[in-house]
Amino acid sequence: MPAKLSAQVRVFATGNGRKTDPVDAHSVALAALHAPNLRRVEADPELVALGMLADRRDELGRARTETLCRLHRLLELVPGGAKQFLSARQAREAIASILPRDAAARVRLRLITELIEDLETIDRKTKAADKELRALVLERGSTLMDLHGIGPSGAARLLADTGDIGRFATRDRFASWNGTAPLDASSGDQQRHRLSRAGNRKINRALHIMAIVQLRNHTAGRVYYDTRRAGGKTSMEALRALKRRLSNTIYTRMLADQQRRELAGPGGQSGTTPDSSVTGSNPRTGPSDKPHPGPTNKASSAPTPTS
Repeated sequence: MPAKLSAQVRVFATGNGRKTDPVDAHSVALAALHAPNLRRVEADPELVALGMLADRRDELGRARTETLCRLHRLLELVPGGAKQFLSARQAREAIASILPRDAAARVRLRLITELIEDLETIDRKTKAADKELRALVLERGSTLMDLHGIGPSGAARLLADTGDIGRFATRDRFASWNGTAPLDASSGDQQRHRLSRAGNRKINRALHIMAIVQLRNHTAGRVYYDTRRAGGKTSMEALRALKRRLSNTIYTRMLADQQRRELAGPGGQSGTTPDSSVTGSNPRTGPSDKPHPGPTNKASSAPTPTS
């Protein structure tokens, strides 16, 4: 049940309009009876498992960052400090030749050794989690990992949180749900859009990581970003436009994967076809003109980010 529908029922109902559990339940029931074209939500055990594993992978990533920060704070024994992106092996090499001369240095060295061991343990668990996620995503028949900038964790997050991609009638609604559709902030003759803080922030983060990875490499996403910059957009505006375009790409890819999965039936997957490409002949693969900041020329031949 969309929150806006139940909220409208609650606001216009008789009474004080306070938000309580009984009032919410009554509002949801009334909205469900009168709202047409609502989709029944059914939990998919495979997607639930992917969601739990994706959460665990995110926790491992945060734990590694915290451990690395503590390690950097203690690595004062190394002349000049340690490099920013430090691996456990590099940390061991950095302290291999250090001889502590007092009690404080000995304790510091022991704590550094323990943190390096913790870092090695986290890295092993992260590698195992990525391997398991990759296998489950491929078993699901998804080709999201073929897109540049999406790994096993990002693909699992997209599949788990999105669920049935068919519940979004258009790619515009998908973009609104994940927070990449900009909000209109025009005033008078000034036409402008601003960043949306709404939507699923986990999916928005996956799209942000995908955009950053594409910007660091020579990809179609980088070409699109440079084109928007040349057109007068700021760096942040161009990045938001790229994320909106990548949302279109993911929507098209997930829709094609689901259609292929339904055609294959429960017996297995039919394999990737040329039509599943982002640049293929699937419906709604072109840029959207409504949610983009500024006017969009439908005759533009700007390349769509692909893998």
